[in-house]
Amino acid sequence: MNIFLADTLDTLEFESISDFVHHYFTWAFWEKQLPVIGTFVGRVILAIVVYIIASKLIQKLTRFIVASMKRAGVDTGVTQFVSSVVKAALYCLLVVSIATSFGVKESSIAALVASGGVAIGLALQGGLSNLAGGVIILALKPFVVGDYIIENTDKQEGTVVRIDLFYTTLSTVDNRRITIPNGTLTSASIVNVTAQDKRQLDLKVQISYSSDLKKAKGILENMLYGEASILHDDGIQVFVDQLAADGVVLGLRAWVGSEDYWATRWRLNERIKLTFDEEGIELPFTQMDVHIKQ
Repeated sequence: MNIFLADTLDTLEFESISDFVHHYFTWAFWEKQLPVIGTFVGRVILAIVVYIIASKLIQKLTRFIVASMKRAGVDTGVTQFVSSVVKAALYCLLVVSIATSFGVKESSIAALVASGGVAIGLALQGGLSNLAGGVIILALKPFVVGDYIIENTDKQEGTVVRIDLFYTTLSTVDNRRITIPNGTLTSASIVNVTAQDKRQLDLKVQISYSSDLKKAKGILENMLYGEASILHDDGIQVFVDQLAADGVVLGLRAWVGSEDYWATRWRLNERIKLTFDEEGIELPFTQMDVHIKQ
């Protein structure tokens, strides 16, 4: 410690520790430093005020851009993506402006960005792939906000509610939120359930071999023609799909609007069971018959 203090005193040209204390711990010294400290504190306060005001302006500008794009009929996903890019760019510009006000040179900032770019790029390879995935999604539009999609890799599905720079947000039927990286969506196969206005309803129902086949088919045909949500102009089919080990498998095919698909499917399943019970059409279950031979 004594060696360190001695080296320090020699460097600052003080003969003793008392001279050092009298130099730095006197009112005269700090009185001279007050203007410098006051200037620095004033710059910090001014920077904070500028940041708060600029943040509010950026938010207002972003909302204005979003409103303008909506009035122009731009796709919701594109609107969300552009607003995210604009907001990120403006905040970066704001931080650089504040840094330069403290005496940081633009060349130093550029050198820092250039030197750190490679390291950041390597560290954020996944993020960059997600960013590229977001651009691909908005350019090719495999889905848009409002579509119901199924991601086949991890079997995640839901309605698209937001497409951001790096992630796409889904809302499930039970009101859960799923956030999927855009890179995952562009590298996986996607099923867009609601891309078309209508869907084919394909049901299978099994009856026992002892039941009246023609009667069962007639019941199913009448049921489909009596269903209001069925698009009758697109055709209705009731057919024998398979002669299985436990019974005859009947198939039903019809077209419904995409928004009516699940409600119609659930309603028909219930009506088929109740009607077959009333008409004596047996729905078989797995069973084994044992014959004992004398």
